[in-house]
Parts: sequence; structure tokens; C-alpha cells
Amino acid sequence: MGSATDLNETTSATPVLVAWFAIMDSDDPDRVLNMIADDFRMSVQFSTGGGNAAEFVGDRAGLVEYLQQREKSVLVHEILAGARVGEVELALGRTTRNGDFEASFNTSAQLDGSGRVRRLLICRTPEISFPL
Repeated sequence: MGSATDLNETTSATPVLVAWFAIMDSDDPDRVLNMIADDFRMSVQFSTGGGNAAEFVGDRAGLVEYLQQREKSVLVHEILAGARVGEVELALGRTTRNGDFEASFNTSAQLDGSGRVRRLLICRTPEISFPL
């Protein structure tokens, strides 16, 4: 991981994604439903490696379905690099399980004027990691 200064720059550039993943890592990930806009749409490309992948798509109902199949309080998401361009937050990160690398992810979130998530694209794979 980079320095504390690098982490502070990343978290200040991507506050919505930092909050999103903190909630996803909690015992109550359904709270992310409070972070989405009325016109929310998402796609989560979820690879478990070896060419095995699933896509979760949809609106609020699709997010609810995605949340129902997830393990709760098992993975930790860590944003390694992030930026904001206009109303879009972008992040590169990794997930760990019991402190061990599990997967890398890229996330793009388009926000509305009140900071709620309108569009969310997450791509995840265990096939590549980004050592820092």
C-alpha cells in the first residue's frame, strides 16, 4: 500500500466509493440501498477465476438480488488508487479474506447532484493483482 498521504488523497477523491465499500464490508450491507438514486443502474462483473464469471445487472431490484447472494462481513475492500472526474468516481482496489489477497477490482460510479449513485460498474477478478 502507498503512504498515508496517498491513502488520504484517494479517500478524499472517492468519498462515495469509500463509504460504499465500508458499508459492503459491514454486518449490514443493505444500507447501500440508501446511497442509490431513483434511476440507479448497475453491472457487477464477478469472476472467480479460471474463466468462471457471473454478471449481476439491474436497477434497485438487481442490487437487492446481488446483496442477497453475498457473504456478509467476510471480505475487506481496500481502495488502492482513486480519482474523481466530474460526477464520476473511479477506483482500483483489492479484496482480502482473513488478510489474504482474494481479488482485484475496478469500480466506476456516476453520482447525481446530491452525491447518490446513479450508475455503478464493478469488475472483479482473482487473476491479477496490483502490487504497490
